[in-house]
Amino acid sequence: MIENSFSVLSKIIRERRSIKPAQLNGNIIPDEQVEQLLELADWAPNHGNTEPWRFLVYAGDAAKIFCKDHAELYKRTISAEDFVQSGYDKIVDNGKQVSHIVVAVMQRGKLPKISLWEEEAATAAAMQNILLGATALGIASFWSTGGMVHHPAMKDFLHLNEHHRIMGILFLGYSDITNKGKRSVPLTEKVKWFS
Repeated sequence: MIENSFSVLSKIIRERRSIKPAQLNGNIIPDEQVEQLLELADWAPNHGNTEPWRFLVYAGDAAKIFCKDHAELYKRTISAEDFVQSGYDKIVDNGKQVSHIVVAVMQRGKLPKISLWEEEAATAAAMQNILLGATALGIASFWSTGGMVHHPAMKDFLHLNEHHRIMGILFLGYSDITNKGKRSVPLTEKVKWFS
């Protein structure tokens, strides 16, 4: 049984791929499945049981509106000389075929002894749980940190405070394509064993 569980988990991890929003086909994920993914996220490891992850979920038309609002935020915030029309268009287009958008936020815990990076790592682990669960359910996913994700204006737009950090936007949907995975650096160059 343990070997079979490892095989299943190994397959899911190896099959997880980033599928960009433009590669989605517009089919809708049942909300119940997204709720299941969020339940997986809630089991991420975290120091001191701070559970720092928070999620803002946009489904259906709300996801499209979020992308349009995100693009408008970009247009209002970026100087005229730095504004790129294709960047604006890409942000809007991200909402065209997406089923759900999950904005992942780290909310700083109340235990000062736990470092900020540990809270961020815990939230990233929660996000990875969503991505792996999505793969297991045949759902395409993409973790984005583009657009205004790390700009202070996005925090204001989402009504967040100085104790929050936006870790990324997860785009969820279905796709008719599959991406092949690769690793550029051999594992032997990343690992040192000591016995």
